[in-house]
Amino acid sequence: MPIPILMPALSPTMEVGTLAKWLVQEGDEVASGDVIAEIETDKATMEVEAVDEGTIGAIKIEEGTENVPVNSLIAILLEEGEDKSAMEGMEGGSAAAASAKTETPADDTKETPAPEKKAEKTTETETKEKGSTGAAPSGSSNGRIIASPLAKRLASQNNIDLSKIKGSGPNGRIVKSDLEGAPQKTESDAPAGRALSTVSKSADAVQGGHTIQPVSDKEIFATYEEGSYDLVPLDNMRRTVADRLTVAKSTIPHFYLTIECELDKLLEARKRLNDASPKEGASAYKLSVNDFIIKAMALALQHVPGANSTWSTKGILRHKRSDVAVAVAVEGGLFTPVIRHAELKTLSEISNEMKDLANRARSKKLAPTEYIGGTTSISNLGMFGIKAFDAVINPPHSSILAVGAGERRPVVIGDNIVPRTMMSVTLSCDHRVVDGALGAELLNSFKGFIEDPVTMLV
Repeated sequence: MPIPILMPALSPTMEVGTLAKWLVQEGDEVASGDVIAEIETDKATMEVEAVDEGTIGAIKIEEGTENVPVNSLIAILLEEGEDKSAMEGMEGGSAAAASAKTETPADDTKETPAPEKKAEKTTETETKEKGSTGAAPSGSSNGRIIASPLAKRLASQNNIDLSKIKGSGPNGRIVKSDLEGAPQKTESDAPAGRALSTVSKSADAVQGGHTIQPVSDKEIFATYEEGSYDLVPLDNMRRTVADRLTVAKSTIPHFYLTIECELDKLLEARKRLNDASPKEGASAYKLSVNDFIIKAMALALQHVPGANSTWSTKGILRHKRSDVAVAVAVEGGLFTPVIRHAELKTLSEISNEMKDLANRARSKKLAPTEYIGGTTSISNLGMFGIKAFDAVINPPHSSILAVGAGERRPVVIGDNIVPRTMMSVTLSCDHRVVDGALGAELLNSFKGFIEDPVTMLV
């Protein structure tokens, strides 16, 4: 019996991907485990392996096709003795992927089709909203609102009634662009007993009682003389970074705490440990200042567990372990690979693991499980000579530590001015989870480990 090859889910949250490249052609024989295609997500390129041996009977999705839904049919594998006549009736999945490529609006490329569900029973409230005729608005089907996940999230954040919006997507589906200028719910629209909260639009700013709309593409292109610029198309990574940071800055109440750390003892300990390190073999290592920073942050989160938390509408998730994500710059964006259980690992283990993750991040070979999750982030721009900066929190984390350069400065100790190597670090906190005193306690704990690094070894 022919074996369907489906679009794989490369992460728990993946709903669509780009079929970047086929490494086989129809008629090619493959064995189990052979790499047959490359799939691109917003963060990585992953390989698809044949699930069994056989012959590639049909390729259903052309390479370069974007927004291919997870579990849709991308190819068919024929077993020994079968020919193409055995594939009749196995066409499902290809039409959905083709529609995703051709019909998705340009400004909604990150949104994914909502899976079809059994029509829900129309509630009394929905019947009133539709009117006495019972006709459903274009964005609904049998009383169920048809909208992309992003449109639903933005509508929830901005208190927008989706039942009153006409969708412009396929089959009347409501997409992000349909929410522009949409009115917020009034008190009469709210269910009885529920107070409506005032939430500003994530993409807009409010000043003097007036909503300031973001600059449109039309205004941008009209501003600059044609030919005076090169247009660089947005790839999946840059769109994802833009979307996540916009949501982070719009929905997370940031505040910032800065502290100065003395590095002289740490630098001395680093030199002694590196001098004692084996130069070759599996046990060799070369510690960086960043390795100490990761370890110090992991231990500080264990000492101040209230800061090792994540916000959710159901409650605050208090994490038991310190999984520290570290920003790694790559062409077109960044990755945040995660050092898991960092509080339990030695400095040499953290160092070697971080080097491996960073190298694979730069070549975009990380598995999604290696950069999803974490309980906090570290962004270090010290190597670029940056003295201090404020970082944007990486959802769903509740904090991120921005690390500046270590530099020699005059420091007052008692009545004397002495030279010391100082480093400025700024903690960005989600005020829904981490209050000022809690953030200060976390920073002071971090400072203690940095300034007395021997305490990280016990």
